Amino acid sequence: MISKIEEVINSVVGSDKKFLVSASDKSDFGHYSTNVAFSVKENPAALAEKIKQAGGDFFEKTEAKGKFINLWISRSALAEGVVEAIEFKQLKTKGEKINLEFISANPTGPLTMANGRGGFWGDVLANVLELAGHEVTREYYINDAGNQIRLLGESVLAALGKAEPKEEHYRGEYIKEVAEGLEKKVKEGDAEQTGRMAAKILLKQIQESLKAAGINFDVWFSEYENLRGDNGLIGKVLAILEKSGLVEDKEGARWLKTSEIADDKDRVLVKSDGQPTYFLADLAYHYDKFINRKFDKAIDIWGADHHGYIARLKAGVKALGFDPEKLKIIITQLVRLVEGGEEKKMSKRKGEFVTLDELIKDVGPDAARFFFLLHTPESHMDFDLALAKERSAKNPVYYAQYAYVRCGSILEKAGVKKVKGNWDLLKNDSELALMRELVKLPDVVWQSAGDYNVSRLARYAMDIARRFHDFYEKERVIEAEAGIKEARLALVAATREILAKLFKILGISAPEKM
Repeated sequence: MISKIEEVINSVVGSDKKFLVSASDKSDFGHYSTNVAFSVKENPAALAEKIKQAGGDFFEKTEAKGKFINLWISRSALAEGVVEAIEFKQLKTKGEKINLEFISANPTGPLTMANGRGGFWGDVLANVLELAGHEVTREYYINDAGNQIRLLGESVLAALGKAEPKEEHYRGEYIKEVAEGLEKKVKEGDAEQTGRMAAKILLKQIQESLKAAGINFDVWFSEYENLRGDNGLIGKVLAILEKSGLVEDKEGARWLKTSEIADDKDRVLVKSDGQPTYFLADLAYHYDKFINRKFDKAIDIWGADHHGYIARLKAGVKALGFDPEKLKIIITQLVRLVEGGEEKKMSKRKGEFVTLDELIKDVGPDAARFFFLLHTPESHMDFDLALAKERSAKNPVYYAQYAYVRCGSILEKAGVKKVKGNWDLLKNDSELALMRELVKLPDVVWQSAGDYNVSRLARYAMDIARRFHDFYEKERVIEAEAGIKEARLALVAATREILAKLFKILGISAPEKM
């Protein structure tokens, strides 16, 4: 709908003018509104009339309020828009080759509930980007080298009584279980090899958890296998940085002068013991994305503890000769699990945490996914365990899915699956409000692919459900007179089909009964 409005406005003001078109929250301000009058030297009222004339029967009315122009869509245009939303498959845009890396939790323990936030977000974002015409690679970076793997190995050895326990060791039942499985394979003092064996076991558990959550990856990228060692990329990338003149030796280590690019201070590439830092490994990883695999864009979804890492990575990417704008980093903020008004504390290191498996088992995969998706990544959120388990209209996912079930129930009682009706007969406020919601599907996908905000899709599902439930409460469908009955059944069928498309994008089920 927005693209059509933009097309009409461009025919009036020219394609070189920049302006925004957005859906209005209140019909008093139109169904849509545009700020195009700010971009042209013309009386807004006259411009509003020109837009109406150019649109033909597309607009019911246009009106200038100050420099904003409000637009009301005609019933015939709404009907066409609903059909287009039903038939929507993919946006006609020039696609990019995008690497989308998300979750990438260290294989030092099970996935926690908090990992689910970035996991579900990345999964849906990949769906949206593909619908926008992009070629997307879903990638999990396996951080299976370095200090945390050695620490994991020490933790397993300590659990077997083959090493002295330390405060920083990983703890919990999962460490004991891994240790029991490796008891006959590990050697005292061999923390590195023990850690790698333990990481492989834990990675398999992570993969099983993701399968249960409905999250799939195309590539599992191992740091140990692809970046480390004599044939790895770390050495090659270090040599490239050295040639740039931005590497210096001080305090026994090798530093990248990121403060001269876009960071608050310089960063260590190689420590005084000769070991590469995670920063250097990450630069090698992104070199592989942009140079070896030739991605047009890289999107990384990180946890809140990585916020301070953004500037240095962008500076390092620029030092390697890449445009840092090709790297988009999304930070997911902290999650609190609330039950009975009290927060459950979580710490992977101490073995005190709620796993993603436990959350899904407790509330179900749909509720776990939908609750996270309702919140933007930058917002702190409380996950209300009791609400997620409640089977009532108070539970957002139940409310959305029940609209789909109710649509199916109406069609089943009417003895039809698809029906053609005269859309011109739909004139009541609840009918037109539902139609105006349904036509937004392509716009919502387009907007979400542009700003990566997929919570918009979850909220959109709620908006459709709200409009449908209101329509159901106010209008008779099966008992309506001939003509009106078929038109309303067509609207019910359209709602069901569009909700099904939306649920597929969101990765939640479309149940037949509840």
